[in-house]
Amino acid sequence: MSSHNEQQETWPEQPPDRKEMSRRQFLTYTLGGATAFMGAGAILPMVRFAVDPILHKKGAGEFIKVAETSKINDQPQEFTFELKQQDGWYASTATLTAWIRKDEAGDIYALSPTCKHLGCTVGWNNDKAYPDEYHCPCHGARYTKLGKNLAVAPKPLDQYKIKIENGWVYLGDVVANTEVKKEA
Repeated sequence: MSSHNEQQETWPEQPPDRKEMSRRQFLTYTLGGATAFMGAGAILPMVRFAVDPILHKKGAGEFIKVAETSKINDQPQEFTFELKQQDGWYASTATLTAWIRKDEAGDIYALSPTCKHLGCTVGWNNDKAYPDEYHCPCHGARYTKLGKNLAVAPKPLDQYKIKIENGWVYLGDVVANTEVKKEA
């Protein structure tokens, strides 16, 4: 029995207070951290892509200087202007056209030349059979001075938002035509 008691006395009392990390814990922490880092690297761009449109503020639209008010009369006149565009990383300049005139009250308005039938470009007074009308050469659509559809086209010509400042006409976004209500 004495040998049994001697064995108990020779065992170490308790391990040291310092806790050591085992190899298994080290590998678990290292691989878990590396996996989380790589996962975040893959998921964050996807989250940014999904949330980015929400973060951008939509501007009110730019107005572009097109013509002097003194050059505009009661007959529609064709004016061309350039619009700078940014599509991703590609910057370009689009050349646009507007038909601008004064109505009987002296108010200036501008119509888009894009036909509402199939998107061709309309011209003013270019069909001798129908004088004083916009005419589409593609399929024969016709419009009044205010852009009201007369034949073929399902809707009136669109108009531009207008701002008059310091003797100049500025054109903005294309909107649905409100001038045709005056003609009815």
